[in-house]
Order: sequence, then structure tokens, then C-alpha cells
Amino acid sequence: MSATEPTAVAARFNDSINRRDVAGLAALMSDDHRFIDAEANTVSGKQACLAAWRGFFDAFPDYRNVFTTLSATDDVVVIVGYSECAEPGLAGPALWTATIDGEVVTEWRVYADTPETRAVLGIG
Repeated sequence: MSATEPTAVAARFNDSINRRDVAGLAALMSDDHRFIDAEANTVSGKQACLAAWRGFFDAFPDYRNVFTTLSATDDVVVIVGYSECAEPGLAGPALWTATIDGEVVTEWRVYADTPETRAVLGIG
């Protein structure tokens, strides 16, 4: 198996989100996958995260992420972009980190795009 760049794994994970492809997400999640939202609410474990994504996709079928930059330092990908959704609270600028282990995502985290968060994540 060839190594995949962490940014490519993160981009594939997001493509699965944008397609509402639960099977695609499952293939890219580690068994101990963790999702953390912008309020630091955490869902732990692959099956719990897949159930959460199913519910999210049912509730917000038009949700999608658009990435403008992805950069990796070791196994952590820092992503800048925005989300689109008819629900105003889910639309607008956002930041993400994806922790990658080989071909899978061990953590997917969403952040509010604030100057403080940009400083913590090393985004200029």
C-alpha cells in the first residue's frame, strides 16, 4: 500500500461529506475516530460518528464544505474554507483540522474562523 499525502486523505473525507456518502466516510474513519464540533462537543467511535453523520445529512441535505487551502504538518491537516447550507448557523467561514493515520482520519474537528483560532492553528 502506498502512502497517501495527509491533505489528500482529508480532501477525500470532505468529498464524502459533500456527497453525503456514509460508506465513503466509514472507509476513511479509524475505529477510534473522533468528531469535535465548533462548540467542542465530541462524538467518539466510528459507529457513533457514522450515526451522527446520517442524522446530520438527513437534517441538512444541502450542507457542504468548500476548502480554499489545506496544509499539513506531519499528520495534522489545517484547512481554511467555508460551509454552505440553507441553515444560517451552518453557513459561512470555518476552519478544520484533520488528524490522519496512514489512509484514515482519526479526528475531524471544526472551528469557528476567528483571529484567535487562526493564531493557535498557525494560519497567517
